[in-house]
Amino acid sequence: MTSVLADFEPLVFEPRAESPLSALQEEVLALKKERNAVILAHNYQIDEIQRIADYVGDSLGLAYQAAETNADVIVFCGVHFMAETAKIINPSKRVLLPDVDAGCSLADGCPAEKLAAYKEQHPDTAVVAYINCSAAVKALSDVICTSGNAIKIIEKIPKDKDILFVPDQNLGRWVSKKTGRTMQLWPGSCYIHVLFSTKSLEKLRMQFPDAPIIAHPECPEAVLDMADTVCSTEKMVSYCKQSEAERFIIVTETGLIHRLRREVPGKTFIAGPTEHCACNECRFMKMNTLEKLRDSLKNMSPEITLPEDVRAKAEIPLQRMLEWSK
Repeated sequence: MTSVLADFEPLVFEPRAESPLSALQEEVLALKKERNAVILAHNYQIDEIQRIADYVGDSLGLAYQAAETNADVIVFCGVHFMAETAKIINPSKRVLLPDVDAGCSLADGCPAEKLAAYKEQHPDTAVVAYINCSAAVKALSDVICTSGNAIKIIEKIPKDKDILFVPDQNLGRWVSKKTGRTMQLWPGSCYIHVLFSTKSLEKLRMQFPDAPIIAHPECPEAVLDMADTVCSTEKMVSYCKQSEAERFIIVTETGLIHRLRREVPGKTFIAGPTEHCACNECRFMKMNTLEKLRDSLKNMSPEITLPEDVRAKAEIPLQRMLEWSK
């Protein structure tokens, strides 16, 4: 794609009607029934997977669905840490990830051994971990949060307690401003959300002055400062439903727009650009394909497994998050 500065055309998603399911999608649904499986898909998955998922949502919504499912098999269409989360909560169920190499720059940016070393030097500090981290990091944490519940989680922690927020410094900085809590921030970031810039958004706003800018809190602070609202992907959906605006600039991974077009029909969505392209897609999220989803159900692999001691320790802060979020 060409550069924003070279006058590329913005990526605009107009209202549209759904097309019939493909033969491959129908095959996946048949295999799902045969395996008594549930398909959970993150908002950033490709549209073909979102359309046949039992639930499409953000990390918190998916965590609830994983905890409550009666299916024998959970197929998690997302990235590795998300499938690990489902296994932590459901140790007796088989958890599949269509592409086992679907990782996350945030999770990779906070190695468990480095966090363990920090905890040894600061034993009285409460560790709040954004859910975008490995099972090993969750096992070292006091409580987990998502972008949707981070403010609520931080407000539950006693005022006199020091906090280390891992691994996303942008989300942590935004939560700190919202809550007034001083926190130590782990120097990690989402490689996708840091690509958004005020320069690219200013140009788009000039083209679409009536379109509110809705930004995810993983974005850089300067981008958040110019947004009309800052919220999780789940709250982006409700904002667009309730707003009287007819079109919106969506500053997060472009996959969310597929869900928005289904759940907020009749409105137009413009993908937030970077300085190098008209949209912003996560290469890890897009590693899951319909073919890989079919093969995972057919072969019952790749399967997510965890050492029981790590799983049990990681379950404690996850369950604490679920309880504090109600």
